[in-house]
Amino acid sequence: MIRDIKFKVNGQKYSTNKRITLFDLISYLNYDDKLLVLEHNRIICNKSMWESILILNLDRIEIVTIVGGG
Repeated sequence: MIRDIKFKVNGQKYSTNKRITLFDLISYLNYDDKLLVLEHNRIICNKSMWESILILNLDRIEIVTIVGGG
């Protein structure tokens, strides 16, 4: 069994007892992955890496959505 992994997304606290990737998190939070920029521990992550980056205890994730308009 995995101990609770505590992390923040856009300043909000979350925890899980399962191994999850950044892609799993985006899917769980129901974001459209085509319209966002993701920062993991102050590093902007390339979308091609989201499925391989595991969320670890005390990670900080910032999700910025792109909105069109005019």
